[in-house]
Amino acid sequence: MLGAAGIQTAGAAALPLRVTASSFASSPAVVYRALTGCTPAEAQIDDDRAFDRHVLASILSVAVTEPGSITESSGLTADDFAALIVGWFPHVSVLLSVLAVGEHDGDEEAAMVCDLLLKHRSTSGDVGRWLAAMVARRAMQPEHLWEDLGLRSRAELSRLLMRHFEPLARDNTRNMRWKRFFYRKLCEDDGMVMCSTPVCSQCGDFAECFGEESGESRMAIRRREVDLRGTGAA
Repeated sequence: MLGAAGIQTAGAAALPLRVTASSFASSPAVVYRALTGCTPAEAQIDDDRAFDRHVLASILSVAVTEPGSITESSGLTADDFAALIVGWFPHVSVLLSVLAVGEHDGDEEAAMVCDLLLKHRSTSGDVGRWLAAMVARRAMQPEHLWEDLGLRSRAELSRLLMRHFEPLARDNTRNMRWKRFFYRKLCEDDGMVMCSTPVCSQCGDFAECFGEESGESRMAIRRREVDLRGTGAA
């Protein structure tokens, strides 16, 4: 298994591999296909293991295309990232290890969300622990959480949370936006009052907490941009 030291060695070893990795990381759709062998639209997620693989691939696919190391953008330590890749996507372990040099700086806000998720875990094993860190880190991004995780819809995010963090997910009885819900729970745990009005329906921020979270996924948008550039070049 590639540990942190192995990742650093691989990263320093060969410039051509880093160039290849950078090209590979230009599109979430390209990364997803390399990880899974299919496009996101073709993903079959009927059973839990297939769904977990789809979720992990989706998160990695958007995280790897962002600036900096994938450990920073995914929220994983170098050792956890290596374990995830070797365990779930070993065929690209050498390539992705080049992009994972170094550890990311801890973010206090992400750590609080991660702790909240871990406190409500409903599955055992590494996947739930990894996902707590990954969901927490991606929650720091600006879009809807399902988009920042590279998922195809909010329904997939809800399924992820119900599967791995069921006690917390079941507490979202009014279908609040998940980022808002996380922060509301953190405030409640600290004995704080986050909202200015006691009744949600009377609040001026109602749409921010409960508004629709539909739309086209980031992966689909990126795929269309790449196709358009290809058409223009032709």
